[in-house]
Amino acid sequence: MSADALAGIRRAFEAFRGGDPRALFEVIAEDAVWVVNGTVPVAQRYEGRSRIFELFRETRRLTDGTYLSELRWSLADDDHAVAVYRARGSRLGRTLDIDQVLLIAHTDGVWREITAIPSDPPAFEAFWA
Repeated sequence: MSADALAGIRRAFEAFRGGDPRALFEVIAEDAVWVVNGTVPVAQRYEGRSRIFELFRETRRLTDGTYLSELRWSLADDDHAVAVYRARGSRLGRTLDIDQVLLIAHTDGVWREITAIPSDPPAFEAFWA
């Protein structure tokens, strides 16, 4: 149901901002796949919740904890959801401040496949290079 998906998106982004981290275990399926497109080291196919959580930890480490994701809006139907968020951070004298999109395939609000797409690929690539 789309209400479950929207609630899950809100819970996940609250967890990203320091809320209850257990929400990520409940929202992201154990066998989920998260794809980050691009050519930089973080651009990979992350298979399984543990690998996805490694991405989150690496993002935090590479930005000295400055990386933030602020949900702007989301929409969902019974199988798919879209979340647009503002991604901000700094690393190695570079800053990132762009919208990014998550395309989410879900089952009853549990994320199964996630593809992250930056709205400004050159800025994304320059930041993570």
